[in-house]
Amino acid sequence: MWKETANALKARLAVRPAAKEPALFLNALGRTMTRAGFEYILAKHAVAAAQSQPTIGGKRVTPHILRHTCAMHTLQATRDIRRVSLWLGHASLQSTEIYLRADPTEKLEALATTSAPMFKPGRFQAPDKLLAMLNTVSRSGNYAE
Repeated sequence: MWKETANALKARLAVRPAAKEPALFLNALGRTMTRAGFEYILAKHAVAAAQSQPTIGGKRVTPHILRHTCAMHTLQATRDIRRVSLWLGHASLQSTEIYLRADPTEKLEALATTSAPMFKPGRFQAPDKLLAMLNTVSRSGNYAE
């Protein structure tokens, strides 16, 4: 957990009324917040945020997207897929490997290390030997060298 996150949670717990529930996030009744309750609050805050940041209005904001975004930021910050796997609670690294394939910085770094092949501009013309072989195959239905 980032220090900023830990500090924000400590500050929240300091002003939160005493609760019988051990959960960190509670609903209006003081009970453990459900997934649906979190989705409702998140949607409400996304609408409010879109008023001051209009670009948010056209985007999907869901708990899953927040989870995925946090995982991507953790991967980019640490370059350690094991930490991402532990943070997400995955049983194996195989479940987390999708984040390696989705990381655009990894793709850009791979592309930067390659160079384009040096082709002469123009139109491709098949050699006579290739055309003869293709004609033989199309007439006989068999490939004969």
